[in-house]
Amino acid sequence: MWNKVNQRIREAGQGIRQAFRAVLTATNSATKVQLLQLVGLKNEGLDGAEYFQHYGFTSNPLPGSMGIVIPLNGSTSHSVIIATEHGTYRLKALKPGEVALYTDEGASVVMKRGRIIETTCDEYIVNCKTYTVVAEQSADFTTPQLTASAQVIAQGKITGNGGMAIKGGGEGGYTATFEGGVNHTGGTFDSVDVTINGVKIGPHIHNTPDGPSGPPING
Repeated sequence: MWNKVNQRIREAGQGIRQAFRAVLTATNSATKVQLLQLVGLKNEGLDGAEYFQHYGFTSNPLPGSMGIVIPLNGSTSHSVIIATEHGTYRLKALKPGEVALYTDEGASVVMKRGRIIETTCDEYIVNCKTYTVVAEQSADFTTPQLTASAQVIAQGKITGNGGMAIKGGGEGGYTATFEGGVNHTGGTFDSVDVTINGVKIGPHIHNTPDGPSGPPING
């Protein structure tokens, strides 16, 4: 009796499709749940299978990626994809505990041991209303040029090497405005004209007992 029961259980189990591997051939990422086209065992075609991903994370896997197919209720026509993998592009040699996002083009974000996050890409774009960086020790930019489209405000000392060039009209028509004293050590000031307290230094003259003096001359 029990042999017949076991036999019927085995026969029933054989009629239920188990999870299987498949190779992705095409995707449709425009739908609410992404749909995949895959080829399974013995060139078995699987079209329009739903690809379930974790909330907040999504990807569009490349053709050639492997997938794990789960036939719901054992029915191939109601299959869903729960995972995909492409061994050619997966970042390898991560240390235990490390996490990475990557693409086949080589862009990646790697959360490394030691609380280090490393981003690799050709162009890094941030779109936001407010961008705040809190770096307790320092912030370094290794770049030939750093550009700001508008005003730059520093609450502390500005130190530079290699010179400074400023052009263009600013507030009140002045290219540069200083509040407080200016300490100049070494070198010279070269200017077409200098005005101090309303007096132009270049062409100005002095009143002398013998009449107005001549303009300043180079020493």
